[in-house]
Amino acid sequence: MTNPTGTTTTPAGTLAGRREWTALGVLMLPLLLVSMDVSVLYFAIPAISADLEPSGTQQLWIFDIYAFVLAGLLMTMGSLGDRIGRRKLLLIGAAAFGTASVVAAYADSAETLIAARAVLGVGGATLMPSTMALIRTMFTDAGQRAKAIGMWSGVMTAGIALGSVMSGVLVQYFWWGSVFLVNLPAMALLLVLGPFLLPESRDPAPGRFDWLSVPLSMAAVLPVIYGLKEIPSEGWHAQYVVSITVGLLFAAAFVHRQRTAASPMIDPALFRGHGFAPSVVLNLIGSFAMMGSAYFTTQYLQSVLDKSAMEAALWALLPSVPIGMTAPMATALVQRGVNRAHVVTAGFAIGACGYGMLALAGTDSLWLVLAACGVLASGIVMVISQITDLALSSAPVERAGSASSLMETGGEFGGALGMAVLGSIGTAIYRHDIPASAPDAARETLGGALAVADRVPGLATAAREAFTNGMQGAAIAGAVLLAGAAALAARALRGIRVDDK
Repeated sequence: MTNPTGTTTTPAGTLAGRREWTALGVLMLPLLLVSMDVSVLYFAIPAISADLEPSGTQQLWIFDIYAFVLAGLLMTMGSLGDRIGRRKLLLIGAAAFGTASVVAAYADSAETLIAARAVLGVGGATLMPSTMALIRTMFTDAGQRAKAIGMWSGVMTAGIALGSVMSGVLVQYFWWGSVFLVNLPAMALLLVLGPFLLPESRDPAPGRFDWLSVPLSMAAVLPVIYGLKEIPSEGWHAQYVVSITVGLLFAAAFVHRQRTAASPMIDPALFRGHGFAPSVVLNLIGSFAMMGSAYFTTQYLQSVLDKSAMEAALWALLPSVPIGMTAPMATALVQRGVNRAHVVTAGFAIGACGYGMLALAGTDSLWLVLAACGVLASGIVMVISQITDLALSSAPVERAGSASSLMETGGEFGGALGMAVLGSIGTAIYRHDIPASAPDAARETLGGALAVADRVPGLATAAREAFTNGMQGAAIAGAVLLAGAAALAARALRGIRVDDK
């Protein structure tokens, strides 16, 4: 039905039909591509470097600008979608994403490619919270919404894994610009079918848009994300600590603004929803665990097992196979009466077991590492699918965009924090275990050691063993964290049941 504001709404508890499930399929394609764009340059960077000849700094920005802009604008776009309409914002973002993809594909300079990747980040920031908010609008029945969110979680996780593999295949058979052109069919499909299949939804009384919160939110997010991303590889240098500190100060100013503004970007009342605040925290921990492990396993496959980048990416697909079954299984358990707190607790416990398996890996443990990754990812997807459903169910439907953006921003923080903390633990152990006589470059990273290993007998073996020891130490820390998260989830989610709204 349509209310006086022009917003299409569905009565609470109404079962979704073929139209809504078809619309969900249309939403999944751009969502898959947005998540793939995080890793799609994995194999394309060498070809881009040969063609555009970027400087070292420009190459870093080509790779990182997408994730930075995406993280910085998620809260802004979630709030904007609540005000102007999530479907409208989604279609605007799809048009921007498609246009920027064409510009990126045919970029003739590093500067143009960096600018195009930045616009892709803007488009991605509109698409991610909008798709989740529209799911909240289309699926008002609790059971159907849980299934839809489970599919959403699986597609997001799979997209990051598929991005690097697809880029390798495309670069091998076409030119590097093809990794961007694959976005066009999905965006075109969304632009054509979206106006007919997707309902419009917005907050009927949003108040004035708080423009001051936009720079405050970006100033809070970007310095912290930047510092956390650099620490694993560069160490705890002063500029990164200062960057994180500055971001946290702006975060305090942002929170103060939300608590005192007449029409805040993020309504503090969201956190008074039963289960919303625990969901944000547990989502951050889940992302911490997922990305923290990826920092080690990608290097392990390539540098310890000496796989080519393409081989490593193909092997890395195997752990994603069970992920497609995990979220539906978790949803089915909850719908059959198993307490959600028990399912989330079990997910964290399974993830802890995955980290425990990783702690047992040696320098020649391909199958053990892949199995550990599969177990870890399955447990975390169980967690994320359930707490995402809980968060969206806890939030008023008129605040679905803001709720979605907070969950996404928490995930970005958690991922960066996981890489920084676990990466630092692994690096510290590596530097402790590498022989004191090793060259300075070898004492910094495994990659540095392998680069000079032909000049130092036994260095490659020692460096691989030191890296594996570091991975084991980080895995133990990850297992302890997830065991603690399991206990936290059991306590924080106990007795929480959210009715349809």
